[in-house]
Amino acid sequence: MACFKFLWLTAICIFTLSPLFAQQTDSTFVRDNFTKIERYITMRDGVRLFTSIYIPKDQHEKYPFLINRTPYTVAPYGEDKYKTSLGNFPAEMREGFIFVYQDVRGRWMSEGNFDDIRPHVANKKTKKDIDESSDTYDTIDWLVKNIKNNNGKAGIYGISYPGFYSTTSLPGAHPALKAVSPQAPVTDWFIGDDFHHNGALFLMDAFGFMSSFGVPRPKPITPDKGPKGFQFPVQDNYRFYLESGSVKNLKEKYFADSIRFWNNLFAHPNLDTFWKARNIQPHLTNVKPAVMVVGGFFDAEDAYGTFATYKSIEKLSPGANNILVAGPWYHGGWVRGTGSGFGDIDFGQATSTLYQEKFELPFFKHYLKGEGDFKTGEANIFITGSNQWREFNTWPPKDTEERTLYLQPNGKLSFEKVQRTDSWDEYVSDPNAPVPYQDGVQARRTREYMVDDQRFAARRPDVKVFQTEALTEDITLTGPVLAKLVVSTTGTDADYVVKLIDVYPEDAPNPAPNPKNIIMGGYQMLVRGEIMRGKYRNSFEKPEPFVPGQITKVNYTLPDVAHTFKKGHRIMIQIQNSWFPLADRNPQQFMDIYQAEPGDFRKATHRIFHDVYNSSTITVNVLKP
Repeated sequence: MACFKFLWLTAICIFTLSPLFAQQTDSTFVRDNFTKIERYITMRDGVRLFTSIYIPKDQHEKYPFLINRTPYTVAPYGEDKYKTSLGNFPAEMREGFIFVYQDVRGRWMSEGNFDDIRPHVANKKTKKDIDESSDTYDTIDWLVKNIKNNNGKAGIYGISYPGFYSTTSLPGAHPALKAVSPQAPVTDWFIGDDFHHNGALFLMDAFGFMSSFGVPRPKPITPDKGPKGFQFPVQDNYRFYLESGSVKNLKEKYFADSIRFWNNLFAHPNLDTFWKARNIQPHLTNVKPAVMVVGGFFDAEDAYGTFATYKSIEKLSPGANNILVAGPWYHGGWVRGTGSGFGDIDFGQATSTLYQEKFELPFFKHYLKGEGDFKTGEANIFITGSNQWREFNTWPPKDTEERTLYLQPNGKLSFEKVQRTDSWDEYVSDPNAPVPYQDGVQARRTREYMVDDQRFAARRPDVKVFQTEALTEDITLTGPVLAKLVVSTTGTDADYVVKLIDVYPEDAPNPAPNPKNIIMGGYQMLVRGEIMRGKYRNSFEKPEPFVPGQITKVNYTLPDVAHTFKKGHRIMIQIQNSWFPLADRNPQQFMDIYQAEPGDFRKATHRIFHDVYNSSTITVNVLKP
């Protein structure tokens, strides 16, 4: 979701209200240069949406609209109360736009009922057939007809949930809508974004975020009278969720039936029509506005949505003006700092500053104001490791070679096929002592885990580690990573977590200065990790148990990467069966996990096979020099 779920409701509006962000801007500029008006805009079914509009006081030219539709409040409320900054970053508000902020249907001061990732209605027949596309259309139509001195053009942008509302503006777009930028857009809440990854519940995000965001709103309300953030009784996320016993216990103790989203989780454990209806991708046909999809490779929340949205538009609207910008960013990092580094990793340049100056501002100025010649690549990608921007004609790039990494005996990893005829690793996974997602103690889910050192996990007996010899040349991986595991378990269900890791050489220099005393020699940087709930290995709609002891294939795709493993580094794969409490625990029994009791979580013995007949492999796309 927009901002960071682990900071809950008090930080949902960090992008708008953050003191750090305010320090970067002249807080008097908005008041001195814009007139603020507030209006209720009536939708086709009669529901009114609260809208704040900031109009430039200088009326010597006509201005386009730059719109942000949000479930996170358009605060501050009152025509005499102004935001500290407008747009996605400070420079944007000085470029001549009419800035529009709207509480979406059913949130904060807007009327109507809120529906999480509201389903799209493809064939609207009556005024009652509404969705986010129609609400956006009606909003733009009203703005063009009622706000003086506009130039008849509109653009929409948004990060995460507002990114979803940006995407939904594309089907049946209003003729005035000329430029849309879905940024880390919420796209599929069962397969890869936010609350599920391949059917596994992302526990911390789902519980922490919905404990505030999901509280029902009986009538329009301002943030000062809204729900407060959940107060965790234990300031150690691992302990809190483990001691809760089960997802069912969490719901019964803290939510009962008050949070509709959690009720839906329990009612729809598999990929059914409820989840399918909430996937906007099939409706991205005949896209007319120019589109710039933006996201971060190290986005803990919606990395999946970025690439899925771009690829869906390419597939379903092949003639669309659709480009991709993806950098080394956390959630929203492209406008929340300089982007010169993340966690312990330094990128050697201000990647976010470059994005703002080269991509976003020129994009909207060109398509909404006719200013500048916006020339850029189809896919504009920052490759970590080598720390360089590259432009590609397609994403994933076509100029690649598909290669297979083979898991080998004795923890080896190689592009050479396995020669052994009988080989596996055997270990015990205990869901009552799950593998943590990050070292140390955290009160909330961090964002840095996406690039963190994995040496803590490599030391555990229930994490299997495979690595190459030191590389003799640079290898750059681009696009998706495909895990093809051959496994067995003594249980009837299991989760599988595959992590792609860059192992630094032992003589890698430490940062200078080094206040955190980081040891970079042997550092195991997480490049990409992903989980697969094993019962969905063949179908998300129809889960299947494992047959105890039977050799079984588990294939799944990890989200896209763009990373150079430098000469002297090693490629490592870690495989484990829990990632806690990032993802909920699997009882390792075939059952509805939402109904699991604490006593249902049992140990299981797992095997990962790596022989000539049963080869566990990782397929990667190596960029040609």
